[in-house]
Amino acid sequence: MRKAVLLLVLALAATAFVAATQGGAHRSPLLVTPDASDASPGPLRFPDHFHWGVAIAGQQAESQQPSDWTAFEEDAFRNGRFGTGPTPGTARPGHIHDLGKWSAKVRREKAGFETHYPDDLALAQSLGLNAFRFSIEWARLFPRAGLREPDPAGVAYYKALVAAMKAHGLTPFATLFHYTAPAWFFEPDATGRKGWERQDALAQWQRYVDAVAANFVPDITQWCTLNEPMVYLYSGYIEGTYPPLERRAGVEQAAPVIRALLRAHVAAYRTLHRVAAERHAQANVGITENTLAFEPLRDWAPLDRLTAQSIDQAWNWDFLDAIHTGRLKLENTGIDEPVADLKGTEDYVGINYYSRTYIKSDLLHPGTPEVLLHDPAATNEPFNDLGWASYPHGFYLILTEAAKRYARPIYVLENGTADGAADDVARQAFLRQHVREAWLARERGGADVRSYIHWSLFDNFEWADGFEARFGLVAVDYENNFRRTPRPSAKLFSDIAHANALPATMR
Repeated sequence: MRKAVLLLVLALAATAFVAATQGGAHRSPLLVTPDASDASPGPLRFPDHFHWGVAIAGQQAESQQPSDWTAFEEDAFRNGRFGTGPTPGTARPGHIHDLGKWSAKVRREKAGFETHYPDDLALAQSLGLNAFRFSIEWARLFPRAGLREPDPAGVAYYKALVAAMKAHGLTPFATLFHYTAPAWFFEPDATGRKGWERQDALAQWQRYVDAVAANFVPDITQWCTLNEPMVYLYSGYIEGTYPPLERRAGVEQAAPVIRALLRAHVAAYRTLHRVAAERHAQANVGITENTLAFEPLRDWAPLDRLTAQSIDQAWNWDFLDAIHTGRLKLENTGIDEPVADLKGTEDYVGINYYSRTYIKSDLLHPGTPEVLLHDPAATNEPFNDLGWASYPHGFYLILTEAAKRYARPIYVLENGTADGAADDVARQAFLRQHVREAWLARERGGADVRSYIHWSLFDNFEWADGFEARFGLVAVDYENNFRRTPRPSAKLFSDIAHANALPATMR
């Protein structure tokens, strides 16, 4: 406590001094890493066997399964909870934006991938892509409580899907937990605990992982055990915008969920590697985090800077650090403890990156800073349809920081932007700029980047933002049998993938 007070006093003194000597300037330009890429007339080439792909998730693109998210969607629709937060890109607890405007077919089938996937995969192949990320839905394999074996229809669906991917030259990248679990998993156990805090949570998870490994090794070699665990934790247990819609006081109160997720990752990592070894196959296993470029809104304010640094550590790195070191150490808490068998259970580091976020501290309430999705005072800062600030160089900074911390291969498993315009000029600029930064991170920053997977191939259901946010290279006409129309960005990404490079004409 005394340390926090001291920091606050120092911040007050330093802020007053800097404001007096510099006139309270808004924010100094960020120093960027110099490079020589634009001095070269040729294309920025990527290595052979680099993965160019697209990503989807089951709950967002396929027909509804009996999951916790399906239960939430149905309840939100029945009770007319269709609102949003005070600004675009912010969610309102318990609501799904504009869900009531869509037909039952759209709400049920999302983007229609379940019936359109042969054509979707053929399109991905025609674009020159060689990777396709998807999720295996726990609720599809174990739709009811008490099942000892996976549902045969669920297994058959994924076997057909994986076979179709491979027939189209697409390496399957499978995610085991992309925010959703069977609805029964959140029924209280005998002690009243739900979800990841149930006494049998890890036993239930292990049954699911065993079934996946038994049925899909060695057909799938690229595995992501957990998608964005910090987003899941914050949205589901603190903000209350994702199931289970809880609003706990802070990270310490949600720590049991973090511990369970880490143990779930260990179980999946060990199982996938064991089965792969038994079958003389390969398994590349890791997690992926949603990383943000956190910056002080006012560069002259030390408390803004300190708070941004602290949030950066907590959001971007705490979970990945735990896997790397074998210790769960949560920023600004008293939690620092070992996790059995965790250390080193990462064959790669997965990075999802979308935007920059600003932190504005409050000297009277330092524990509750304001979080801004873009700088309201910047007249020339690009931001997308959700208000997320586009900051390509932040991508470079995240990739190179991950390389320094973990010395592992890096797989970019999501990168994209919400742009619903028919000409999607913003998405095209975003693509060019972020592919360039990935190249720089490899060639200048020492990051062993091995994939660039775009979110997403087509528009889909974007969680609490509903169907309004458009992230697709391909537009979806939801109410016209999910008709697909490629946007100009699809052609641009195709040119990059076919060339395995960012052509000089795009620079």
